[in-house]
Amino acid sequence: MIGRKQALALIGAALLPAAGWAGNPALPGWYADPEIRAFDGQYWIYPTYSDHDGAPDLTAHFTPEQEKARSGASIRPSYLYQTFFNAFSSPDLVHWTKHSHVLDVATIPWANKAIWAPSVIEQDGRYYMFFSANDIQSDGESGGIGVAVSDKPGGPFRDAIGKPLIGAFHNGAQPIDPFAYRDEDGQVYLFYGGWKHCNVVRLSADLRRIEPFADGTTYKEITPPGYVEGSFLIKRKGVYYFMWSEGGWAGPDYSVAYATGPSATGPFTPRGRILAQDFHIARGAGHHSVLNIPGTDDWFIAYHRRPLGDDVGEHRQVAIERLLFEADGSIRPVVMTGEGVAPQKPPRK
Repeated sequence: MIGRKQALALIGAALLPAAGWAGNPALPGWYADPEIRAFDGQYWIYPTYSDHDGAPDLTAHFTPEQEKARSGASIRPSYLYQTFFNAFSSPDLVHWTKHSHVLDVATIPWANKAIWAPSVIEQDGRYYMFFSANDIQSDGESGGIGVAVSDKPGGPFRDAIGKPLIGAFHNGAQPIDPFAYRDEDGQVYLFYGGWKHCNVVRLSADLRRIEPFADGTTYKEITPPGYVEGSFLIKRKGVYYFMWSEGGWAGPDYSVAYATGPSATGPFTPRGRILAQDFHIARGAGHHSVLNIPGTDDWFIAYHRRPLGDDVGEHRQVAIERLLFEADGSIRPVVMTGEGVAPQKPPRK
């Protein structure tokens, strides 16, 4: 048995980073929905701006049309200032440099609020960002999933098609939380969906259009049991791992589960939960992404979580941990830490 002071000391030690390690949270400020990528010899994180931390970070100008669209009822006040993305780059997963407003609704006339969950992929030397906009509640509203393009991973990203790529509900899926995945044959798929439905679509070679599958379908539903939002896909040793978030984003039941399958579009067999809150570390852990360092079998998970004792839904912080696999290929449940990860070599260009 140990005393209360000793127990508190042990908890405090667990929250402190080891010497030279990143420390969690990995980024300063309130950010959520992080997508972690390796581009051009650097690691990148593209998160949702979740809340102000100190001086407000705001879009400088809205068009009259945007102002009018923003004047209606909003589900949460924070949606009105979630109008841009900041990005962060690092040579080692430990030291991060902020890149402000790599995308902003000032350059996207049809978007005006609720800019969430970016996903960035390189194609033919350019970088394409898929993003959620406007939190539409029905097909009668303007918004959905957009696509922007830049010559550099740090932006600026500009609207690529002048309208939403997906601007309506299909199979019950709210058009939010896109994730772009390139399969080994070069085909890029876009996974997306909220409201407990997940779709996958095939993208054209220029990533600006949706094309039908071989069976003639366009929006293929692949919703697993328990799915809420935040889909992600990796492939390791011939197995596709489909992942998603469960529970409520502002609640303690937020978590990550996964399934496995033989192809990028399934069918997928549920395998269980791999990330959940830990009352010694943080609450509400979810909406993750996964990085495989090119040329290795080293994997990392980026996710957001809420500090203990903080009940503000938007107070989310980005953390990074190692993602480990068992000998049978199953994913070992993620242990949340305060130390984060050790420095890594820069990814190959």
